[in-house]
Amino acid sequence: MAETDYSLTEIATGGVVLAAAVGFFLYASGPSGQNGAGSYDLMAHFRSAEGIGVGTEVRLGGVAIGTVTAMELNPDTFLAETTLSVSDTIVLPDDSAIAIASEGLLGGSFVEVIPGGSPFNLEEGGEFIDTQSSVSLITLLLRFFGGSGDS
Repeated sequence: MAETDYSLTEIATGGVVLAAAVGFFLYASGPSGQNGAGSYDLMAHFRSAEGIGVGTEVRLGGVAIGTVTAMELNPDTFLAETTLSVSDTIVLPDDSAIAIASEGLLGGSFVEVIPGGSPFNLEEGGEFIDTQSSVSLITLLLRFFGGSGDS
């Protein structure tokens, strides 16, 4: 049987690779997003939630303040019931609006919060009353090029 000699460099390189793999695993399995301690849930009902899903960012003034944590269709109202987890450092007036926005023509979608001016705030489990659904680019183009016959 042949005896194998490992150099100190090979052993050190293997140790660094192993440490990096363990570190990545711990990072990936840890808590992610805003859904955890330090956040509270809010509800919104959209006619169309096209373009967003669980994990979509919730932004205020272009800054991420939370994520979409759950979505389901209400079989009675046919609205997309959306649960949002927002950082508890952000206090939103109860007349705030919420909209599904796009980053650009080819960009992804996100949920935008437009703060209101009420002296009262949304509490845990509160609901946005003023919601704006996503706008389909195809529908807009069909309306623009199809015309309505009114000239």
